[in-house]
Amino acid sequence: MPRRCPSAMTRPVVAWLLSAAGLVAAMVSAAAAPPAVTVPTDANAFEGGQAGGGAFGFLDNLQRSSFLLGDMWGLRTQLSQYGLSLGVLETSEVLGNPTGGMRKGADYDGLTQAVLQMDTQRAFGWYGGLFNISGLQNHDRDLTGDDLGALQTASSIAADRATRLWELRYQQKFLVEYRLDIKIGQQSLDQEFMVNPNALLFVNTAFGWPILPSADLPGGGPVAPLSALGARLRVRPINSLTILAGVFNGSPVANNQGDPQQRNPSGTSFPINGGVLAIAELQYTYPAIGNFVYPDETESLARIYRIGIWYDSENFDDQRFDTSGLSLANPASSFIPRTHRGDFAVYAAADQMVWIYDKDYNRNVSVFGRVTGTPEQDRNLIDLSMNAGFVLHQPLNYRNDDTFGIGIGYAHVSRQAAELDKDTAAFTGAFTPVRRSETYLEATYLYQALAWWQVQPDIQFVIDPGAGIANPSDPTRRVGNELVIGLRTNILF
Repeated sequence: MPRRCPSAMTRPVVAWLLSAAGLVAAMVSAAAAPPAVTVPTDANAFEGGQAGGGAFGFLDNLQRSSFLLGDMWGLRTQLSQYGLSLGVLETSEVLGNPTGGMRKGADYDGLTQAVLQMDTQRAFGWYGGLFNISGLQNHDRDLTGDDLGALQTASSIAADRATRLWELRYQQKFLVEYRLDIKIGQQSLDQEFMVNPNALLFVNTAFGWPILPSADLPGGGPVAPLSALGARLRVRPINSLTILAGVFNGSPVANNQGDPQQRNPSGTSFPINGGVLAIAELQYTYPAIGNFVYPDETESLARIYRIGIWYDSENFDDQRFDTSGLSLANPASSFIPRTHRGDFAVYAAADQMVWIYDKDYNRNVSVFGRVTGTPEQDRNLIDLSMNAGFVLHQPLNYRNDDTFGIGIGYAHVSRQAAELDKDTAAFTGAFTPVRRSETYLEATYLYQALAWWQVQPDIQFVIDPGAGIANPSDPTRRVGNELVIGLRTNILF
């Protein structure tokens, strides 16, 4: 099973934090995951701090404050004087499968995210610099691992219990209108690459970081809850086009054997002994920066299209054969897979607004889609993954910050992995289903209870979990199709 990664974690928080006191980025997911968060350095943004006085003065302004703890007893104001900003987000959820899966069950997932940023211009007059350090604290169980057995994990925040460093990076902007910027240090790729912004609403991990790189890259790739050392370049040659390119360590861990999160539980190993992961993406955005809407024109239907490619120079195990060419299912096999040098995949993603209510532009519908594929059948478990769906903003009158969405995800198992299943059945005579594909559907509603509090009921249905694997609880049958229901809450401190 691929490593769980909360890429694009806490999906809907992106739009929420953007509107909460002028936040310029957000914390799940994921994918999915967790998007980085920045908080304003302007002390006026921390309304409702401790207006009533005393240790619990923040309780007097819960209806108006953008943060549960307001100004944190003056801490945020003090930090802002030195160009520092602090954000803390707690995501908690309960998910359960009343039907299907390896067994029925329910689990709690919890994630605390914290980020401290320094604006170098405000701190000491250095123009265009931003230093970022962030950490994650997972306190949960894993419904997918315990009960579901699915490839595309139900929760974007599920990970091994740990307190770990996530990102440690510096970003520098250059040129007029910030047409060039460079980011170096420990980074998580799911913050910028392969992203469908509209898909960040959903709870399933695969709506963030796609299942293909999650299953195929060493350690699942440098994505939450892990990251990797590297450098990223962003260039905007014209207003509508953006070029992203990055070079990173080939794996987020020094040793690719076993659970990568156990190999690097604190996030501080900083491996540099692996191969190289190179990735490039071209983005087209409309309306672009600098576009105007004149009084007699209608509002533009926003869109962003992306195409990209990644290549990893690490060694990859064959999905079927050992070093001597025997099937790994053959009792005479050495059970040491032959290795292949390098792996790559291509992808395309699109987000397109398709409808705006003419009486209130806050009510609109957007669709999204993404496809990722690789021709390298011999070294990859997943050779094709797809996601698609739509989101409706302001589904109910006077609920400007609520969002409803329905999405679908698909993962296809490579031919080489499927052939190993056939070999296993032939050599052992045991019931061994041939893995083909896994599909899931998700419907979710984001309810903005207060500026600092979101509540999100969610329902998912998984078809052929694990791409049709046998059920460990009953090896004579496949894992049954699963209904997953749950409730997530996000609290911005």
